[in-house]
Amino acid sequence: MPPDIPIAITGVGAVTPLGSTSIRTVDNFFAGLSGISQLVSAEFADLGVQAGAPCACPIERVLPPHQARRLDRCSQLGLITAAEAWTGYHSCHFSGNQIGVVFSTGIGGVSSLIEQLHVLEERGPAKVSPHTVALIMPNAPAAQISLHLGASGWLEAPVSACSGGAEAIARAVTLLRQGAVEVVVAGGAEAILNRFGIAAFAAMQALSRAAGPPEEASRPFDAARSGFVMGEGSGILVLERLEEARQRQATIHGVITGIGSSADASDIVRSRPDGIQALRSMQMALADAGLQAKDLDLIKAHATGTVAGDAAEATALAGLLGALPAEQQPWALAPKAVLGHLISASAPVEILLALEVLNRGELAAQANCPNPIPLLPCPLPKRPQPLDSPRTGSSHTALCNSFGFGGRNVSLVLQGASAGA
Repeated sequence: MPPDIPIAITGVGAVTPLGSTSIRTVDNFFAGLSGISQLVSAEFADLGVQAGAPCACPIERVLPPHQARRLDRCSQLGLITAAEAWTGYHSCHFSGNQIGVVFSTGIGGVSSLIEQLHVLEERGPAKVSPHTVALIMPNAPAAQISLHLGASGWLEAPVSACSGGAEAIARAVTLLRQGAVEVVVAGGAEAILNRFGIAAFAAMQALSRAAGPPEEASRPFDAARSGFVMGEGSGILVLERLEEARQRQATIHGVITGIGSSADASDIVRSRPDGIQALRSMQMALADAGLQAKDLDLIKAHATGTVAGDAAEATALAGLLGALPAEQQPWALAPKAVLGHLISASAPVEILLALEVLNRGELAAQANCPNPIPLLPCPLPKRPQPLDSPRTGSSHTALCNSFGFGGRNVSLVLQGASAGA
């Protein structure tokens, strides 16, 4: 098969700080709501971090309680989103060997690991759960989704921290282009909003310690940014080859037309300051899609709200877009201002929001960025407004970035649903 064939998004699922389904997440995003709130539990009291972005975990939609107890929260979140994304349409058209699962988590079942360590220390080895290994292994969410769907065609669990969900989606695109499977359930989940997770990320000076209202703590690209807000959640895209999705008369939410990736090879946690490898990832995705920077309507930025990370991404974007005049600059979208940072779940959830911007032709106001850093070449919408007319045919186009600890950079080019018509 040609390496650059377009890939249709025919299913979406999400559990996020903004809502317990993809529809609620999208609606609350466009309503200008925030999923960030005060960390009120006593377990966080001495950590110096005020804000977090929790989500609901309605696992009862999918499993009875006696089965749910055998899954870590991360796997539960993944199963909830898979159940939403995998519709009756998909069940009717695909059998086990045609279905792949590529699903990421940055850390895995850390809550279960901590719980069982406490059991070991306080009650002894005989009381440690026999399910512990299955609870904590990083590929558990992917495996649980595969079991739930009967997906025997492919199973993979990429781990690349904050870019893991994007890597899963890019890998799914590659598998479909290679003809390895007919459909892939791709995305990521994370559930580390606990005392250990907050303490660990706070120790490396990654989290916002802003003392004001919690909903203002996450400030991507703002001059006053001070770190990210930890969130939790899960996001899934169901992907298949566009031409076959059309033949099956699938509902097409959007189309992935290009993927790119690179490695900073610079530092284990800090982004490369010159942004050169992030720029390379974006250029590769555009080349794969057969587009240029001038064709973009939207940049879905990684933009976590850290001082160094946002500056590096802005530098990379300046390298990509700096030659364009102001009136040709695409809009920027930085959803972590209201979602927090969902680690491996960030990319699929934020891609869902970017798709809705493309499909509605409408921009939501960017939260918490009254003073964008001068390095950033593209504007952020100060109020809700229409997205400008599409520059590539009849469909708006977005470039979506995800940059992870360890130096993994992933970029994807998306077009709206009209590109699949």
